[in-house]
Amino acid sequence: MEEELISKKDLLELTGISYGQLYRWKRKNLLPEEWFIRKSAFTGQETFFPKQKILDRIDKIVHMKDDLSLDELADMFSPASKAISIPMKQLIERNIVSTNAAKTAEAYIGQSELYTFEQTLCVYILDYCLQTGEISLEEGKTLIPTFLEHYKKFKEQQCDLILLRKMGVSVFLLLPAGGEIHFESGVKIILRVDVPVMIEQLKLKLMAI
Repeated sequence: MEEELISKKDLLELTGISYGQLYRWKRKNLLPEEWFIRKSAFTGQETFFPKQKILDRIDKIVHMKDDLSLDELADMFSPASKAISIPMKQLIERNIVSTNAAKTAEAYIGQSELYTFEQTLCVYILDYCLQTGEISLEEGKTLIPTFLEHYKKFKEQQCDLILLRKMGVSVFLLLPAGGEIHFESGVKIILRVDVPVMIEQLKLKLMAI
């Protein structure tokens, strides 16, 4: 399904922000370059944006810019990992991840007291997927090695985690964000997780620790 777009003119009218704010936030890396889409229109070349993504992002910027600097916001929105180590016990106590997800991941990550950001992100995504009710615990166990093995290949690129299922057999994929998937008849997309959104949520929760 094609993503709904919004023109720059309509975006500025709808949100009440100025042209200058829009491009300042772009320069500060609060708005990704790839969201500025140039398309032909009857007036010539115009700029469009993925509507829901940019409206959500602008709403967050407007409501958080009084509490966080633009640099801090840019770090939170960035798909880049943070160089930190986090006690899993603290993550559970703060309800950032569930005990169930942490115990499931432990068999693959180990019983280390400190988890890296990437490991924590993996557990956080596993917890999210389990809470949707769309995946079983056994499927969750295959998510962990898939994510940990392949996520590092994306570095700072945005990516999606996808669960496909056919006749009870499930497969997890990591692919560039927004990329199209073509598969044989009978295969269903069960979940498509926007990894940058998960990173953003996790970073925000970690700020409170």
